[in-house]
Amino acid sequence: MLPFGRGLQEVVERFRVAHPPPRGPRGGDPLDQCAYVILTRLETQGAMSIPDFVEAFGLAASTFTRQTSALLRNGLVERALDPSGGVARKFRITQEGLRLLAQQREGIATSLSTVVAEWLSERLDRFIADLQQFNTDIERITGRPWPRSAGA
Repeated sequence: MLPFGRGLQEVVERFRVAHPPPRGPRGGDPLDQCAYVILTRLETQGAMSIPDFVEAFGLAASTFTRQTSALLRNGLVERALDPSGGVARKFRITQEGLRLLAQQREGIATSLSTVVAEWLSERLDRFIADLQQFNTDIERITGRPWPRSAGA
């Protein structure tokens, strides 16, 4: 059982049944989950190397080698010289990567808007604040903060 009680566990389980995890682009989504996360990080943080990804996410280098190879093949990232003058080549998001990321975000925003359409503004504000705190606490506990844009 999840540590936060039966009620939330039931909500999570219902969501899983109604929305199975993606196994690649689905239902009009142009990006799979891995591509979405990597491109979002590149958009926010800027160019990153494989060791940068390993440090940021705590996963094996082979995972990012595989993922960045796919992103390169699809023209969503490109190799670039290290902007700080280092020897390592880094990956940066392309205009096509930015376009697909924006397209998918728009679809996500539309779906979420449908879910919360009948919520009172106070309820929505509280939900947003709680979700932000939840994410911040995960980052604090894992020691892996997520970079945020100035407006976030």
